[in-house]
Amino acid sequence: MSDQAQSLRNLVRTQTDPHARNTRIITVTSGKGGVGKSNFTLNFALTLQKQGYKVLVFDADIGLANIDLLMGISPKYSLYHLLKREKTIWDIIHKGYNDLEFIAGGSGFNDLMRLSEAEVDYFAEQVNQLNGYVDFIIFDTGAGLSKETLKFIIAATETIVVTTPEPTAITDAYAIIKMVHTQGHDHVRFQLVVNRVTDPYEGKQTADKISLVAKQFLNLDIPTLGFVEDDVNVSKAVKKQIPFTIAFPTAAATKSIERLVDRYVSGPAGPVPQNGGVKGFLSKMMKLLK
Repeated sequence: MSDQAQSLRNLVRTQTDPHARNTRIITVTSGKGGVGKSNFTLNFALTLQKQGYKVLVFDADIGLANIDLLMGISPKYSLYHLLKREKTIWDIIHKGYNDLEFIAGGSGFNDLMRLSEAEVDYFAEQVNQLNGYVDFIIFDTGAGLSKETLKFIIAATETIVVTTPEPTAITDAYAIIKMVHTQGHDHVRFQLVVNRVTDPYEGKQTADKISLVAKQFLNLDIPTLGFVEDDVNVSKAVKKQIPFTIAFPTAAATKSIERLVDRYVSGPAGPVPQNGGVKGFLSKMMKLLK
C-alpha cells in the first residue's frame, strides 16, 4: 500500500514553469494571545502587496480565525469545504481590501490534523497548485504552541514571532522558540517583531531580551525584523473593520509596517530557503501528518 506522501512525491517530480514565481511560505505566530498577531499579519500582507508582490493569507488560527473579521468579510467557503472535497482550492480563495487574497480556516484546520491518506493526498494536490501563483503565502497561526501551530512552524521554515514589551509576552515568545529548537527543528528561521512599542528604544530593549537569552541558552541568532509603534489608530481601524494601513495611511503604525516590510524584502530575510516554497512546505507537512 502506498504511503501517505506518495502523491506529494509525484508532485515534487513534476516540472514547473521556469518563469513562475518562487513562492515563499511564512508562518506568523505569537507566544500568547492579544499581542496583535493577526492584525500584523493582515497589514504586513497588504504592504507587501502594495510593493508589487502577490500575497495570499491563510488563516490558520483554529477556533479564533479573524482575518475575515478584521476586514468585515463573511467568507462563503473555507478550508473545511476543501477538505470535504466540496470545493477546489480556487473556490475557497476570497478577496479582501486591495484584492488581497485569503483563505478562511476555522474548523478546517482541526480536520486537517486527522485526515485519511486519500484526504491528505487531495489536500496536497490542491495546495500544490498555488506554487508559483503568488510570491508569498502567509499562515496566520494560533497563539501559543499548540500541536497544530508547531506543524506549521516546522513546515514553513520562515517564522515571524510577534510579541509586545509586556513581560508575559516576552516570556511566551521565547518559549515558542525554545520549544521548536529543543525538538530538533534547527532549520526553522525565526525573526522577531515587537508590536505596540512606545519608541524604537523600547522595541530594541524587548527584542534584545529574547535574542540574548536565545543566544546564551540555545546558541541561536534571532534577528529582529522590526517594531510597530503603539498607535490609537489601530484600534479605531479594528472597530471600523478596515486594515489600519488602509484606513490611516499616514499613521505611525502604518509607517512602522512600511519600514518593516522594506527591511524584510531588502535582504535580512535572505534568499528563499533550500527546499522551500510550496513543495518544500508540503513535503514537511505530509511527514508531520502521518
